[in-house]
Amino acid sequence: MKRFFKFFGSVGHEMKLVTWPTMKQTRHDNWTVVSTSILFALFFALCDFLINSGLTQFILK
Repeated sequence: MKRFFKFFGSVGHEMKLVTWPTMKQTRHDNWTVVSTSILFALFFALCDFLINSGLTQFILK
C-alpha cells in the first residue's frame, strides 16, 4: 500500500513539471488536425471517384 501512495505522489510531482500548451497552441494544433483530415478526406474521395469512374468505363465498354 505504501508503494501505491508513493507512486501517485511521484505522478503528482511529475505533473507539476509538465509544460502544458497554451490555449493558442492548442487551437493551432486543433485546426491543423482538422484541416489535414479534411484535405485527406477530399483527396481520397477524389481518388475513389476517379477509380470508380475508370472501372465503370472499362467494364461497360
